[in-house]
Amino acid sequence: MVGTLRFTVTHRSGGARAGILETPHGRIETPVFMPVGTRGAVKALTHHDLDTLGAQIILGNTYHLYLRPGDPLIARRGGLHRFIGWTRPMLTDSGGYQVFSLGDRCVLTEDGARFRSHLDGSSHLLSPESAADIQARLGSDIAMVLDECTSYPATHHEARVSLERTVRWARRARDRFTAIATGAVQADATNPGQAQFGIVQGGVHPDLRARSAAETIAIGFEGYAIGGLSVGEPVDVMYDIVGHTAPLLPEDQPRYLMGTGMPDDLVECVARGIDMFDCVLPTRNARNGQLLTRQGVLNIRNAQYAEDDGPPDPECGCYTCRHFSRAYLRHLATVGEMTGATLNTIHNLFFYLDTIRRIREAITFGSFDEFRQQFHQSFSRRS
Repeated sequence: MVGTLRFTVTHRSGGARAGILETPHGRIETPVFMPVGTRGAVKALTHHDLDTLGAQIILGNTYHLYLRPGDPLIARRGGLHRFIGWTRPMLTDSGGYQVFSLGDRCVLTEDGARFRSHLDGSSHLLSPESAADIQARLGSDIAMVLDECTSYPATHHEARVSLERTVRWARRARDRFTAIATGAVQADATNPGQAQFGIVQGGVHPDLRARSAAETIAIGFEGYAIGGLSVGEPVDVMYDIVGHTAPLLPEDQPRYLMGTGMPDDLVECVARGIDMFDCVLPTRNARNGQLLTRQGVLNIRNAQYAEDDGPPDPECGCYTCRHFSRAYLRHLATVGEMTGATLNTIHNLFFYLDTIRRIREAITFGSFDEFRQQFHQSFSRRS
């Protein structure tokens, strides 16, 4: 291994596990939920808010930071941590998902993804090597390899071709990462302790997931992610694939489920052995007036809350619930006041981070099964 990341499983409760992940910018207690800071900021919040909420690690988006302000500028500023003033760990994605989502503005070849910027139409090539270079300059604690995110639905043949390319790209990404870490390639790296995670693809086909896991593990990374889920497949299918794939990954390394999901998804996927999560849902839904509570989803724009003096969630201890009523939050939403987005986001991220904290505690005390059952009895996805 090249990176300085270290992972220790400290407790187990069934298939669920709690652990400690040590990075150059601090230790992380797992399972962990990572708020998404696409352009170097979690939308609607300051870093002070994130500190107060107890966020242990945030994400940066390689595609967006590459285009603006540019990874060379960030490197000259001392790396992404210093540039944005965040002192805790960070993970950066490879930018692949954003590039592939450009549709006809992106052409995929063996070299990588040739795309036109959504900003000015300029042409760019994102390759396994350039994605590693960019993330080295950003200096995140964890860098993701460039993968091809398999769409849903995908035939067995389509998923196989996609995973084979992902594995070939993973080998190239690892070679580049190793060359940068050993000084064989100069990339203006700003975090010499950076770790790199491989990504398992294969669509909803268990045999392909097993093949992808085996071939990705054989390359050798500091951690492993499951990608290509929460892209439209039924939730029970997602759970089945996670339950099939996670046990195939190394016991002594972190397992990251990319881009998932609802609060009950966290509970169910922890039960299947996942350690790390990210999702834009709590922040995006907050800006759209959807608050997540222990009882389920609350749409604060609904007229029924116009004169409701109660807090969004009576069981919640966040700043928003301790100080503001549903009536006031509805008012902020209906008039488009930016303070509403901030207060809603504080609540939603508190709910996610508190849920994952309670999951960790339940695993530590050997009561995760009871927690899981009680959570499902109270939480509903329906608004």
